[in-house]
Amino acid sequence: MKKKDLEMVLQKVKNFEDPDPTLEQYMTPAVIAADILFDAYRKGDVEGLKIVDLGCGTGMFTIGAWMLGASQTIGFDISESALGIAEENKKGLGAEVEFRHQDILSVNEGADTIFMNPPFGCQNRNADRPFLDRAMELSECVYSIHMANTLEFVKEYCSEHGREVAYYKIYKYEIPHTFSFHTKTKKTVDVAVVNIR
Repeated sequence: MKKKDLEMVLQKVKNFEDPDPTLEQYMTPAVIAADILFDAYRKGDVEGLKIVDLGCGTGMFTIGAWMLGASQTIGFDISESALGIAEENKKGLGAEVEFRHQDILSVNEGADTIFMNPPFGCQNRNADRPFLDRAMELSECVYSIHMANTLEFVKEYCSEHGREVAYYKIYKYEIPHTFSFHTKTKKTVDVAVVNIR
């Protein structure tokens, strides 16, 4: 599968219907998700492997990893409404994936590779740390999205836990007007996608 074909299919993944601001529910744009997944695929971190998506939302990474030949993909999320849409996406795209309603803190499912787009910590300070902690406990290979201005912190945090950010890439991430406290039609922020090993 070509990256462009992956992106075209991921464009069909439905977004949150009633996103929860406390969970910072923003769907990863298909163009960014496709690029992250394809980079991981080229590095041998997807095909034939067990993939876990922590805080899977409506299933973007879960479904994308399956499309790139993962042997097993499981998405975990605390939001029942998000998982309801994820199940619709799974059915609509014929994806052979699994979604589980579970707080990421209680996930004990080890994986070859973990993908995640954790809360950026804009509403709840340090909200990404539990995701980092759990991901590093469950897998030797993690792809995670963070605000670009926290990149040095993420590197240091991983180093303190015996890991390293082996690779990172900066993206322009467009956040649409989603919640009542948003004052602009859309806002573009810089995010860093890190590969932790």
